[in-house]
Amino acid sequence: MTKRLWMRLFLVSLLFCQIHFSNAQEVVSAESVGMSSFALLNATARLQQHIDDGELAGVVAAVARDGKLVYFESLGKLSLESGKSMQNDALFRIYSMTRQVTSAAVLKLYEDGKFQLDDPIKMYLPEFESQRVLLDSSSIDIAQTKERTGDITVANLLTHTSGLGSRSSELYKENNVRDKNITLDQMTSNAARIPLFQDPGTQFRYGIHATILGKLIEVWSEQPFEEYLQENILNPLEMSSTMFWAEGGDASRLAELYRPNNGRLDPYKIESVSWTSRPTLIEGGVGLLSSVSDFLNFSQMVLDNGKFKGRPVLSEKTAALMYVNAVPDQAMPIGNRGYWLGSGWTLGGFNLVMNPAEYNFPVSEGTIWWDGSAATRFFVDSIESTVIVIMAQVSPSSGGGFREIFSEMIDKAIIERR
Repeated sequence: MTKRLWMRLFLVSLLFCQIHFSNAQEVVSAESVGMSSFALLNATARLQQHIDDGELAGVVAAVARDGKLVYFESLGKLSLESGKSMQNDALFRIYSMTRQVTSAAVLKLYEDGKFQLDDPIKMYLPEFESQRVLLDSSSIDIAQTKERTGDITVANLLTHTSGLGSRSSELYKENNVRDKNITLDQMTSNAARIPLFQDPGTQFRYGIHATILGKLIEVWSEQPFEEYLQENILNPLEMSSTMFWAEGGDASRLAELYRPNNGRLDPYKIESVSWTSRPTLIEGGVGLLSSVSDFLNFSQMVLDNGKFKGRPVLSEKTAALMYVNAVPDQAMPIGNRGYWLGSGWTLGGFNLVMNPAEYNFPVSEGTIWWDGSAATRFFVDSIESTVIVIMAQVSPSSGGGFREIFSEMIDKAIIERR
């Protein structure tokens, strides 16, 4: 490690209790909540090493324990081409971390009595009434089908057990199911006209479920999806940096996305989306931009059983659904390798840690978490009363394992176990 980096880390440690980030929450001493300041400095040094090694352009990371912020760092560059430094309020493409925000909006409407979790979605979206099932789930021949057994329920959508598939599946690409240049209504109709991969409730298949939930939110609330989300989730949680597109001054905060190429990082687009103008498709599965500070707010609300700064966003009973595996027994386990083998899925749209031994990074049993395909991730650990949020922009999202290594170093920083 360079002398310059150590000097920077030393100055950071001296200022730790005076730093404020964009929502004015003070960073407190790690020791005050049973963690090690020195270990957190080591975590910063390791993140810097990922940047120095060319695995990341920049990163923002934060850790809270017992509702107190103990760590907030922005390192590297927002853009390598402009040389602009990474900033605390940088905007990141969070892709699949959009799902939990959408699911929270669904649970809010459930709490308000707009539907029941076991309601068939054909009650609200009649285009799903006659949907059939592929004879062979690996086929793209939509003429080879059978009659569907059972109906897709709202709970099936929340737990990826509906029989719908991934936006990147060959079946969906072949039939133009999902395109950012079509409307939410059009995508919903497309998803309904293509056969399911399997009968509802029989298998976990990660897919486009949260985008269909976005359409259901419009039906239940009688509002555009993005308006309901703004009024009922984003505004109450003071998530002013979470949006479906960034324009004006917000566009200047958008971190550049990169792809490794022979030892360098080249600008890259996962898909042809500008992110700085309104998209035709407002997508509840993968559509949001957000910041680390905003996701700290969201995660803290989840950890605090539906409350944010003492105010209820969800009832405690509703928020509890975010922590319980809701995948039907016949669809378990939800995967056959790695952490998937040790996980369930909740009605809050979260991966649930059921067997920590299946993970290659330290997690507590009962932790809920997820990540995004452009290298973002967050954890809510109710046992250790911690929230971790880390965001970068690189695809593939491994970034030298920076998220896993950061988790391990934060775990090592915990002195007093709960």
